Amino acid sequence: MSIFCEPGEFVLVSACLASRACRYDGDATPHPEIMRLAGLNRVVPVCPEVLGGLSVPREPVELLGGRAVTRSGADCTEAFQVGAQLALALALDKGCCRAVLKSRSPSCGSGRVYDGTFSGRLVPGDGVLAALLKAKGIEVLSEEDI
Repeated sequence: MSIFCEPGEFVLVSACLASRACRYDGDATPHPEIMRLAGLNRVVPVCPEVLGGLSVPREPVELLGGRAVTRSGADCTEAFQVGAQLALALALDKGCCRAVLKSRSPSCGSGRVYDGTFSGRLVPGDGVLAALLKAKGIEVLSEEDI
């Protein structure tokens, strides 16, 4: 399955999948296909949490009651929303019609995210960026889909 809509198009991707160490724990989760496409300059890597002003590393965040909350209870919702808006602007500027985002992430997760209890339990739902992209008509896949 090609992740591109048309030849020559770009795909928005979670920066951690493109080997950028931007996850909450300061790590990356490189994906072989994303790395191959990055080598062809066909991806637009973004980390909405970093775009929103959060540091690397940072305290883990999960979604709870429509809010992005750290394990210690700090509310990061505004940073998540700002980062998602900036990532959307990049996707639109580059003409991305599809995104491949990190599964289960509070920003990038599509279809299932952690439940906000920091217990590892997954619930149906989308991360902040994934929900915004879908609302704007951009198809969202996870790295598990490719």
